[in-house]
Amino acid sequence: MDFPKLVAKVSEHYSKKLPFVLFSYPKENTLNIIFQDDAILHTTQSLSAEGFVFAPFDYEDIAYYIPKQNFNSAQFPENFENSKPSAVKTPKSTVQKKKYIQLVEKTIEYIKSRKAVKIVLSRSKEFELPNFDIETLINQLFGSNPDAFKYIWFHPETDMWCGATPEILVEINDAAFKTMALAGTQKDDGREPVIWPPKEIDEQQLVTEAITTSLQKVTSVLKVSKAYTHRAGSLLHLRTDITGMVKRGKATLTTIAAALHPTPAVCGTPQKIAKDFILKNERHKREFYTGFLGPINAKDATSTLMVNLRCMKILDGKARIFVGGGITISSIAAEEWEETQNKMQTMLEVLKPML
Repeated sequence: MDFPKLVAKVSEHYSKKLPFVLFSYPKENTLNIIFQDDAILHTTQSLSAEGFVFAPFDYEDIAYYIPKQNFNSAQFPENFENSKPSAVKTPKSTVQKKKYIQLVEKTIEYIKSRKAVKIVLSRSKEFELPNFDIETLINQLFGSNPDAFKYIWFHPETDMWCGATPEILVEINDAAFKTMALAGTQKDDGREPVIWPPKEIDEQQLVTEAITTSLQKVTSVLKVSKAYTHRAGSLLHLRTDITGMVKRGKATLTTIAAALHPTPAVCGTPQKIAKDFILKNERHKREFYTGFLGPINAKDATSTLMVNLRCMKILDGKARIFVGGGITISSIAAEEWEETQNKMQTMLEVLKPML
């Protein structure tokens, strides 16, 4: 099926409030779509079902999924990628800024008590979409951010979610696996070489060490690259690639996901202390933000799970964008607010024609 016909089919499916998921891999020109012909909400505990899984931040062994029964794909049109989008001005929110800075300061004090080393805080902001259109959303999202994994998930029980995430939770190909430590953020101003402040370097090292420690029980080989600069849209991150082999008969996608999620990049370290602090102190529910998602192909033992970053929820003509950042003992509250403002741009640029 060609691209315009497939997009029209998605629009028709959405009008009937039937579940579907669209996704594309980084640097690939294929749009993948799974349609579900009824409104059943499927769940999986084993992460072994054929289909596309969608799990919340507060994951407790149960994820939702859309079965791979009605799979379609189409090549993106030539020159489909949008021109580099311009930044979208966000309305000033003095009250929200003050509350977020107060929470960051509270978090820094908590870390100074040596109960935690890092805690990832998040916030959300709602935007009216008077011109929302599913076909416009598809063109905007999949025509930008070529280095990201992009998706639109819809189920009437979960509402619509979409995003362009740069972060792999884990990729599995038989016994081989790949994951990453992604932390540290700054705007891409085009300057070379990129200079990273000590706070960002330390934060990224914390994430790398925590991930490798978590994986030691389920892997037989573990290789860690040097940290390098990774571009994601208009932002830069520090990235370390982690690869290896899982233990035969002892490690499954479920055990690896459980070992990794939530990573220090979206939760903090120690994991349990950081997660408890988040659940008690954040003023909103993260829902699927910083959860994980992706296609599972148990038959050929290949699966990709991504961390749900740079994402938003769309419901009743409104979009709620979720953003966050890692807080350490050396964090500066006002700078942490600005980092979340910068991260919000990825989804705002997608929404621009519909605002």
